[in-house]
Amino acid sequence: MIKKIGLTVISITLLIIVILYIYTPASHSPVYSNLTVSEQLKSNKKFEFGSFQLNWDGNNKHFSISSIDDTLHNVFSSPIGKGFLAVAHGKMTSKAVRGHFSIKEKRQYICSEQTINDISVKENHIHIKGHLTCPNDKVVPYIVKLTSMNQSQIQYDIDMDDVEINRIYFSWLSDEDEHFFGFGEQYSTFDMKGKRLPILVQEQGIGRGAQPITFLAELTNGAGGSWSHTYAPVPQYISSKMRSLYSENKEYQVFHFTNNNKAQLEVFANSMKGKIYVGNTPADLVEAHTEVVGRMKALPDWTQDGLILGVQGGSDVVQHKLNTLLNNDVPITGLWIQDWVGQRETSFGNQLWWNWELDEGHYANWGELQKQLDEKQIHTLGYVNPFIVDTSEKENVQKRLFEEAKENNYLVLDKDGNPLPFEITSFDAFLLDLTNDEAKEWIKNIIKVELLDHGFSGWMADFGEALPLDASLSSKETGFTFHNQYPVEWAKLNQEVLEEEDILDEAMFFSRAGFSESPRYTSSFWLGDQLVTWDKHDGIKTAVTGLLSSGLSGYSLNHSDIGGYTTITNFPLNYVRKKELMLRWIELNAFTALFRSHEGNRPEDNIQLVDDEEIIAHVGKFGKIFKALAPYRKDLMKETEAKGSPVVRPLFFHYPHDENTYNIQYEQFMLGEEMLIAPVLDKGKEKVNVYLPEGEWVHLWSGEKYDVDEEGINIVVNAPIGEPGVFYREDSNVHLLLTDWILH
Repeated sequence: MIKKIGLTVISITLLIIVILYIYTPASHSPVYSNLTVSEQLKSNKKFEFGSFQLNWDGNNKHFSISSIDDTLHNVFSSPIGKGFLAVAHGKMTSKAVRGHFSIKEKRQYICSEQTINDISVKENHIHIKGHLTCPNDKVVPYIVKLTSMNQSQIQYDIDMDDVEINRIYFSWLSDEDEHFFGFGEQYSTFDMKGKRLPILVQEQGIGRGAQPITFLAELTNGAGGSWSHTYAPVPQYISSKMRSLYSENKEYQVFHFTNNNKAQLEVFANSMKGKIYVGNTPADLVEAHTEVVGRMKALPDWTQDGLILGVQGGSDVVQHKLNTLLNNDVPITGLWIQDWVGQRETSFGNQLWWNWELDEGHYANWGELQKQLDEKQIHTLGYVNPFIVDTSEKENVQKRLFEEAKENNYLVLDKDGNPLPFEITSFDAFLLDLTNDEAKEWIKNIIKVELLDHGFSGWMADFGEALPLDASLSSKETGFTFHNQYPVEWAKLNQEVLEEEDILDEAMFFSRAGFSESPRYTSSFWLGDQLVTWDKHDGIKTAVTGLLSSGLSGYSLNHSDIGGYTTITNFPLNYVRKKELMLRWIELNAFTALFRSHEGNRPEDNIQLVDDEEIIAHVGKFGKIFKALAPYRKDLMKETEAKGSPVVRPLFFHYPHDENTYNIQYEQFMLGEEMLIAPVLDKGKEKVNVYLPEGEWVHLWSGEKYDVDEEGINIVVNAPIGEPGVFYREDSNVHLLLTDWILH
């Protein structure tokens, strides 16, 4: 009885703490300003600049911007009767734990009285000049410069003539029924209306709001995360009103969409710079954005020919797993051997020795293994990240990379000038300083010698999100301004390896962390470390939401680990991969840009592809479907190269005027324009709800046809294991690629 009472008390206490954790309010609200205008601006005026015009409404004290050729489509409007700028001086502190950042912000004073003195135009530029008044009568002059770059882009530059100012609040008019999509990889929600969204590259967290795992992860090591934690945020959106904005600032920033009629961007800096994009469709706006940040290139053809099998455990284990699948007619195009550097046991599970050389003890017959793979036309992929570890306790070490990096000052330093240790589960690692050109050349040469010279055709370029905001860098740039840029430079470094070896069309790498310009430099992305669960906070559902949001931000080629990654077996938590989840994740990933598996952080606790005859048959079937669709995906990747269009798309991308598409986040998606996928993402379900937009659709498995008008329809279809909801356009040829799998 006493034991039961004790457990009840503990349970209630935990519940109370979890509730308090969930309902802790956001730390800061938006800052809006009042507006005063000069006498000359009390009447209506029109200013033309390049392809655009700014309409000043003197009565309501606000302006709107539209294309000269389409004055009905306002691409940007200031708040009515209120200011569009406010500034402040504040102090921010941050704490970094294993790639997770907690930020505390205190505003010292706020200047929220805006005056516009003058609006002038010269050729393709508009200057808005004025000042902001602070509570202590301090006056801060500002200049807003708007530049017509071309028919699809307006550049904005906002500068404050006061070095003490380190916060800018930029506001604009938002319709009450306007929805906001994009923002890079966002896992928890597709529409940010009503949200306060911070933009900071960091670990996504373990749980991200799912309880009790999030609370316990936060309690033990600050690793739980929240709904907004992401490896790859981008300060850019596309709205349902065909408006789009991109902030080119790299500092910490926050979008506020909590007001029904106003939106705001808060940037922790003295100046702001960015783009307002102009277009009539999401495709137009994605094309405009990727013209600025860069577009991804088509993946090598071999990546589309089947499964990239994630394996580890040494030569004999790898051979056994590979042969098990090959003997059962599973199409395998790549073997991803992440533990080529050797394994170490940690508190989190099986992790790698981050000493970037082949472990010849773990893979003693590497040459023979590579020869056999070459004969079977199976490409080898490896693993690398920008950390280096002390290998004094490791066997089979040929190179002491940590000592070499330390001696040559290649590492990120702490405030005392010593190499900064990063706690990575139960070992320390040291991060390369990517502002140091010599350090970059050093690690590039290691990748060339240790990966490419050993026959690898690709690798996971992991991490990139952990640089502390107060780090000391060789360039003297602060960690605060370089933090979000670090994963971009890490991707650029990996791409330079391929360029310098002239294998850009033959080899590839896939990245986890990213920021605005990462698409310019990255072969492919993957969506990070989802829990091996069905949940919408950190499980399989978030993989779909992440695909859809990131595609609107230029992350055109993206995928997730088949089966998820994060397994937890620490009492009282038990999150392990089960068979049904594995089967449904196989189905999901067959309709993305890459078909790649992962054994997870605790392979022995998870069910694996080779463990069950039904799973083997299942991955064989959907591996063949993935391979059959290769010509279709290659055409889509041509669109990616030309216009930045994502391979996997939200329905909103093709049906922006259909309001029914705004609330779809993980329930369904499109592969290009001709296929609609409604995966089964709930345990035990054998039916799936599907929304079909306007068009003539055919259900792949039954052949049933649906002629849908502009209102769209909701249907329920059978979706047993092996038959997820898949539809194609009746006038499409894509079904011809799937002849063997159509049942009618």
